[in-house]
Amino acid sequence: MPGNTSSKRTQKTNCLIEKMGYYLDLSDPDIAHLASLQKHEQTWRQRDIVRESGAPADLLYVVKSGWCYSYTIMVDGRRQVLQIHHPGDVIGIPDVAYERAVTGLQAATDICLCPFPKNRLDEIFRDSPRLTALIMTLGMMDHVVLLDRIRTIGRMNADERVAHFLLEIVSRLRITSSDITDTFDLPLSQELIGDALGLTNVYVSRTMSLMERAGLIQRMDRAIRICDERALKDMADFQDRYYRIDTSWFPGGTAPALEPNT
Repeated sequence: MPGNTSSKRTQKTNCLIEKMGYYLDLSDPDIAHLASLQKHEQTWRQRDIVRESGAPADLLYVVKSGWCYSYTIMVDGRRQVLQIHHPGDVIGIPDVAYERAVTGLQAATDICLCPFPKNRLDEIFRDSPRLTALIMTLGMMDHVVLLDRIRTIGRMNADERVAHFLLEIVSRLRITSSDITDTFDLPLSQELIGDALGLTNVYVSRTMSLMERAGLIQRMDRAIRICDERALKDMADFQDRYYRIDTSWFPGGTAPALEPNT
């Protein structure tokens, strides 16, 4: 990380910059670019629809606080939750290829988002090839995570699906919250979790109760404690897609960099 003290302080107080800085040494211009994407803020209340599927895809969003999710609605009215978004995420990168949004976006909690026009990415692409490569890599990471979700829904039982989901959540949260170890807040309804995993809320409740009795997790109001992470990983054949990426091919790179910059 560059030696500028104010830049380091900015990184620690900005979820997007902290997330990007986990994987890459950010220059002062990189930090300025990322900060500029968050000049404008807008808030929504829990359950508010931020954007419906088919709406103009002219904006991307940085999540500043709260949780939201991307979803699609089936012809018969059933909902499929495709992705959960946390502070530090950039929402809408897949939509830049289209004029209309592919998915809807809804608030799971009260949220604060920073909307910015997608043509603002042009400045980053022009000025910072390494930051461009990182944004593309994180988009590919999301693609791989969705492939993992397809595998869990198609081939795993309820226990394995819930275990994989909880491990995915805690792995993501650890990137921007270094104080998270085995306990994290989970402000999602059982119905929403079920819609992400292809399960009913009854099945989600029953599965979590069984996992708690087995000593794998502990539920504390809205918080979850992972009591036996190794057992959960073995159960769900879980691979942490967030901890390591390959930055050796990034412009200006001189050596493999498989470990994050922590």
